[in-house]
Amino acid sequence: MNIIDSAMSHEITPFESIRRTNPAGNEFWSSRDFAKVLGYADYRNFQSVIESARTACLNSGQRVDDHFVDVTEMVEIGSGAQRKLKTVMMSRYACYLVIQNADPSKEIVAKGQTYFAIQTRRQELGDEELEEQRRLAIRADLRTHNTQLADAAKGAGVIDSRDYAIFQNHGYMGLYGGLGAQDIHRRKGLKKGEQILDHMGSTELAANLFRATQAEDKLRREKITGKDKANKAHNEVGAKVRQTIKELGGTMPEELPPAESITKLESKARKALKRPDD
Repeated sequence: MNIIDSAMSHEITPFESIRRTNPAGNEFWSSRDFAKVLGYADYRNFQSVIESARTACLNSGQRVDDHFVDVTEMVEIGSGAQRKLKTVMMSRYACYLVIQNADPSKEIVAKGQTYFAIQTRRQELGDEELEEQRRLAIRADLRTHNTQLADAAKGAGVIDSRDYAIFQNHGYMGLYGGLGAQDIHRRKGLKKGEQILDHMGSTELAANLFRATQAEDKLRREKITGKDKANKAHNEVGAKVRQTIKELGGTMPEELPPAESITKLESKARKALKRPDD
């Protein structure tokens, strides 16, 4: 147990006691519960804090609706009667932003800033580890399917390495809106000798894996022969994947930031396997 875990495990904070979970197991906090814990007697004064937090969320590049959800709750007001009250259901990150914008003169606010800073960082570390695992798994799959794609391309008449590089470029151009491998390399700001696939995050790798698997399937299924036809087919598949990303509201692959070299993650994973049990 590290220092952070030790410090947080000695008590159940008031913020943890009001944490809720939905049927899917996702955690959230009610803005009305949060206002009470922070000592805001008049909820209307707390609403301005929430609005400042929403603005901070937007400025950080996050989707506000992913972290702040407006709902109407039925609240008991005595004698079995109920009243509708507007409430905001907030994620842990939203709570972190709220606490940063709350009245700093309140002692509980200072405690909350420490608590949510630690918890948010802990979640970030967990997300980073999950992203690393996804990248490793998808990159391994992509290596396998690129080999299978090369075999299918060879069967279509793409024989030598130069022709195969052109064939691959057609797939990239379809997926990346006309950008070839060298264009992508420059767009991502990669250094000479760095491979674009090794610097893709899991989302971008997944798009390229889908391109590779579908291109292979198309070549084999339609029994395509001839270099020009194979190039055209690969480009069409890439363009279809790009269109799907667009329709789903996703980020175009050329706009995604480069990631740390996956070779470092692979080295880290190998060392972890060799490490003796604690």
